Amino acid sequence: MNHPFAQDVIKGLSLEQKKLSSKYFYDDNGSRIFQEIMQMPEYYLTDSEFEILSLQAKQIVEKLKFSEPFNIIELGAGDGFKTFKLLEYLVNAEIDFTYMPIDISQEANDILQEKLKERLPDLSITPKTGDYFEVIEKIGKQSTPNLLLFLGGNIGNYPKEEALDLLNLFNSSMNVGDKLLIGLDLKKNPITIHNAYYDQGGITKRFNLNLLIRINREFDADFKIDDFDFYCHYDPDNGKVKSFIVSLKQQSVYLKALDTTIHFNQNELIWTELSKKYDVEEIETLAELTNFKVNHHFLDCKHYFTDSLWEKK
Repeated sequence: MNHPFAQDVIKGLSLEQKKLSSKYFYDDNGSRIFQEIMQMPEYYLTDSEFEILSLQAKQIVEKLKFSEPFNIIELGAGDGFKTFKLLEYLVNAEIDFTYMPIDISQEANDILQEKLKERLPDLSITPKTGDYFEVIEKIGKQSTPNLLLFLGGNIGNYPKEEALDLLNLFNSSMNVGDKLLIGLDLKKNPITIHNAYYDQGGITKRFNLNLLIRINREFDADFKIDDFDFYCHYDPDNGKVKSFIVSLKQQSVYLKALDTTIHFNQNELIWTELSKKYDVEEIETLAELTNFKVNHHFLDCKHYFTDSLWEKK
């Protein structure tokens, strides 16, 4: 079977250290649970970034220094909740730009376009459906200046080499002088970070276990959800939050549609997510290694989060 999800499930669960990619969290139910996570008081990331884009939109736009009409290309716009404040400022200031949200889901793009046109009738919006890189490669070949948005701390979900590859890909599809506004979660009190990912209400646990429910549904598997638990750990030395699903007993799971049996030992882990936190020095290094220069760090009032404005050299 050449279904990417099927391949990744078989490959990931056959490793000595089992893993499942966090990109598969977001089926319809997973997306709904993530909306719940974003509304948790402990989950500071959404509020911090919303504050930056609400209160510092004018300063961000001034730092762009674009003297002609430009594109804002957002990679994975989701529901557009945070970006709205930046778009609202630009529209009200009568700045000439086109908003291009990119999403793999046509439905997500349709909903976003409808919602934004209702709230910002004067917004010029041309959604693009498909893979990030195919779309930005096409747009990047045009001479219109571009601002890429990669918000939400998403870069922290990639191991270092993959993060560098991703940023190099962004860079290669941009023109000199194009900008990237990138959301990065900052190192802070480890307790604050721990509570955001290991919440008392167990919403993050449901979010992780939903991955097993998805595998049950799509591959006719027989994961017994009550026989698995959730654990996560933050290491303040390296800034990494790692999330895991834990097998509570020795068991075998059969994925009927893939004719594959996976064996678990008691307390065996499935690694599901990485979420890296950065200090400013690490951010500067990341930019330097991928041929960007940092123009400005826009921080929230608690200094929990930054939307950093980078420029292609």
